[in-house]
Amino acid sequence: MKKVLFFLLLIPFWASAQQQNIQDFVIKENLSKNGKLAVVALDSVGNTNETINGNYMFTINGFSQALQFHDGVAVPNQKIESSTFVFFNHKNQEKSKGRLFYVYKTDNGLSPFAISGLMFLIIPAIVLGIAYMFKKVIMTAIALAIVFFIFNHSQGLDLSKIFDSIFSSLKNLLG
Repeated sequence: MKKVLFFLLLIPFWASAQQQNIQDFVIKENLSKNGKLAVVALDSVGNTNETINGNYMFTINGFSQALQFHDGVAVPNQKIESSTFVFFNHKNQEKSKGRLFYVYKTDNGLSPFAISGLMFLIIPAIVLGIAYMFKKVIMTAIALAIVFFIFNHSQGLDLSKIFDSIFSSLKNLLG
């Protein structure tokens, strides 16, 4: 009877722990340098939110995965074998937050770089503007665009990740 009463008294604490929302996050290399990334939950100031504990659902490159957070840090199971693009998306009760990262792998470890989805609108607009201004270079611009898409596709970036990143950035910019 005492055990049941004890567990009933703990239920509100478990419920309040799950009500913590991840407002923002960043990707870093795992401290053990084992080829894995670490998802770090941030507070409104940009510091690690150490109150985040428990399982939170993330979508990583289109695959849903529950990440176990301890003191604001979680490590996905996947090991990064080569440089690649990785799209992380988290949806809580209020809003969803998606970010695209380019993870550069060297012998020294992993270096993740955040990529704004607006770059996928701005860079092609600049290329098209230059091509329009210099009509003789249209073939060069088309060739560069083809090389750009081939390179990005071979590194793990496909059109769905590009559009997800663009929409997520526009949604974060507007709301």
